[in-house]
Amino acid sequence: MLEEELKQHLLSEEPEENEFVELYEHHRFIVDKGQGMVRIDKYLANVMGGTSRNRIQEAAAAGQILVNDKAVKSNYRIKPNDSISIVLDYPKSEMTIVPQEIPLDIVYEDDHLMVVNKQPNLVVHPGFGNFDGTLLNGVAWHLKSLPGFDANNPHIGLVHRIDKDTSGLILIAKTEEAKAHLGLQFFNKTTERTYNALVWGDVKADQGTIVGAMARDPKDRMLFTVFPEGSNALAKHAVTHYQVLERFGYVTLVQCKLETGRTHQIRVHMKHIGHTLFNDERYGGNEPLKGQNTTKYKQFVKNCFEIAPRQALHAKTLGFEHPATGEWMQFDSDLPADIQALIEKWRKYAQNMREVD
Repeated sequence: MLEEELKQHLLSEEPEENEFVELYEHHRFIVDKGQGMVRIDKYLANVMGGTSRNRIQEAAAAGQILVNDKAVKSNYRIKPNDSISIVLDYPKSEMTIVPQEIPLDIVYEDDHLMVVNKQPNLVVHPGFGNFDGTLLNGVAWHLKSLPGFDANNPHIGLVHRIDKDTSGLILIAKTEEAKAHLGLQFFNKTTERTYNALVWGDVKADQGTIVGAMARDPKDRMLFTVFPEGSNALAKHAVTHYQVLERFGYVTLVQCKLETGRTHQIRVHMKHIGHTLFNDERYGGNEPLKGQNTTKYKQFVKNCFEIAPRQALHAKTLGFEHPATGEWMQFDSDLPADIQALIEKWRKYAQNMREVD
């Protein structure tokens, strides 16, 4: 019942794709005004790049392609300004998750779920280039004696994701019922998640909200970027709220609260407003973006990079409704040692700068 309810939500509203590990993959497109009338399966295969036409046709046959809120077949010819929604069953992962004894910092566990404080440099799930040694391999080991638990069942396990080099709290469902309940909460945006991030520059406003639709950068598919509203049919609506926690002159410690959960959302949104995450190599934060052009300062920054050799981002808090009891569960995690050391180094630097002035 819950799975069917989630599917109905997916037909009417866009989920937090990529970070929220849904039961279904959902896309929505508005056909351009100048688009010619072509078959919808051909159109979707083109704009969705990487999704086979056969898979799209299967979705149409199952009534999972809607045009202007009405189900259509794969031979439907699209018209300008058509509103298209498509729901695809997630394919079963080709990566087999085998139990491996990997240390896990489990902050809470019961019969329904686990909350893990993930260490940095740990991949969350197997993928190309990371076939094992992931968080899910460790979870499979931890739960290997649990009757009926199958680490390769896509309807249990991860409820959301964080990047390899991001540390912090992550939620694991131990049953299909729990996964459906928790997934629906992420979909409906009723969970609460905050991250702490050290970013380049002095963030002027004490708090603010970043609204910017995100999609892959056409020049580099490994990156995401913000697009002007309506300029990219593949761009997903994204909202990040931020609040300044402490200022260190050339860098700022901020708290980010996610309203949506896109891949790299905080990293992309903070860069979009001119405050790239400290030591975020992928988005250019591994160079001194603010500060002095002196050898001494550059060496200081280099030392900081060595203290925390990753983007300075930690998933600090996580709140959700327990899938069985309905109780509100709230978790808070300490900053990991590397980020604590990094902040303390910048705090002392800022203090010395004030004393000199």
